[in-house]
Amino acid sequence: MNKLNILFYAAAVTTAIAGIIHVVLGIPSNNPNSQILFIVGGIAQIFWIWPMIRRWGPVWYSVGLGGTIVFILIWVITRIPDNFITGRGGRISDNGILTEVFQIAFVGIVIAILILEKKRLSQK
Repeated sequence: MNKLNILFYAAAVTTAIAGIIHVVLGIPSNNPNSQILFIVGGIAQIFWIWPMIRRWGPVWYSVGLGGTIVFILIWVITRIPDNFITGRGGRISDNGILTEVFQIAFVGIVIAILILEKKRLSQK
């Protein structure tokens, strides 16, 4: 198995884990807005297993990358006191950190995939 194949599977695994955590965290929420965000976003992350494993192409990888970056930014912004989204700083939980680790890993892996795919295509 070449390193590009490994990267595609690693991206699928990291987005799946982050998505599962989001869905699980969204189910018991008392806040319907965050519940919808976590469940819908988590399902989207779980869905993103297929574009990565099936190699749907750079547009799909970039959309997944962008969505994950938005999720990371929302988490960072909502930890800041008096932020414009919630008006207060959220707590930093172990589950939140774990989710962010997998999302940041996904971002790094997808960037590597995009770079390697571009190199591969330019060599043809």
